[in-house]
Amino acid sequence: MKLKINREFLLRHLFSLAVFVVLGGWFGFDAFVRYPRSDARALYVSIEKSEPGDNVNLESFKAQKVRTQRLMASFALLAASLVGLHLLCVARFRFEFDDAGFSIGDRRFKYSDIKDVDRSKWEKKGVLTVLGDGFKIRLDAWHHIGVKEFHSAISENSNRTTR
Repeated sequence: MKLKINREFLLRHLFSLAVFVVLGGWFGFDAFVRYPRSDARALYVSIEKSEPGDNVNLESFKAQKVRTQRLMASFALLAASLVGLHLLCVARFRFEFDDAGFSIGDRRFKYSDIKDVDRSKWEKKGVLTVLGDGFKIRLDAWHHIGVKEFHSAISENSNRTTR
């Protein structure tokens, strides 16, 4: 059986990715187009919803708001990059198993190659860590469909130390 990306996980992360990209675009538009083209007084009124006082430096206010929008755009696009990278890594992860053993990418292992299975996070989070000579894999049932079946296969085919 091949592990497949969990559809709910995929959709939630794609939605988050889209939200961060849209926010980054929105903040970026304000920072590079809308705010620089705006009159400083009009920008102040649109943001603060009041007329500026006599002691307000409108150009400094405008410059600060442009910097803030650039920073917000950067953070939103950074968050989008991190979510996208995580999603890509999960989607590209190749893991298969059958009655004889399992494969991680192009490497094949037998169940007897397993030295330790950490099940300490299995009940609460569906996370399983399998250790052996030359491999350490962390499988998350939220990320992939098939992890529960692999957990059962380990229990049936291995008498190794478990935590």
